Amino acid sequence: MSAKGIFITGTDTGVGKTVVAAAIARMLRSRGCRVGVMKPVTSGCIEVEGKLVSEDARLLLWGAGVDESCTDAYPYLFKAPIAPSVAAEHEGARIDLSTIVNCFNRLSERFDFIIVEGAGGLMVPLAGGLLIADLVKQLDLPLLVVARPNLGTINHTFLTTFAAGQLGIDVRGIVINNYPEHPDVAEEYAPHLLASLCGAPLLGIFPHVDQPDPYALVEAVVQSVEREPAARQLLRQIGA
Repeated sequence: MSAKGIFITGTDTGVGKTVVAAAIARMLRSRGCRVGVMKPVTSGCIEVEGKLVSEDARLLLWGAGVDESCTDAYPYLFKAPIAPSVAAEHEGARIDLSTIVNCFNRLSERFDFIIVEGAGGLMVPLAGGLLIADLVKQLDLPLLVVARPNLGTINHTFLTTFAAGQLGIDVRGIVINNYPEHPDVAEEYAPHLLASLCGAPLLGIFPHVDQPDPYALVEAVVQSVEREPAARQLLRQIGA
């Protein structure tokens, strides 16, 4: 595939991939880029008027300024907050990579740059022996890894980038998300260690923002990141 884009994965579930992805979409949109977004598989959807809704996909679409009627952005929706392969099995469905690829191809015809957010980490199972990593390979996209700042992140991040490298996936860089204003010792040293050990550049440190509303949270993160000179490097490094 030749479409320009980035696949965003995390070192674990709950590290803030959606916030980072939506913030990058908003940054690109403010620069005049026609940015598309995609959350191929969501487990743990909410039910609204009898229909499953991906809150992650909603936030991504809002960040990109794309209407929710763009169903190619969220092809697989499951209610149970468990691994996608198990959630699909519980609902009598099966995740087909070709369906996701077809949705991605249609999006690539409409937009200049596509941000695809995975589910959990790189080794999360999708169907049978297929993993998120297989989807990254199928879409032929480079990878951006979102990491947490606290104790344990060195191991998790290094494992993620190492596995990606072994699989031939192009890791463009790492973003540390939810970085505290007053870091402890482990958090203080994490950026330097990640940059020196993981074989991929540290492209950004996204701050912790005490804001329960996810839309206001993304806005606040964007304002903070845009004040840093590294914001341009981040967008350039991911190929936007």
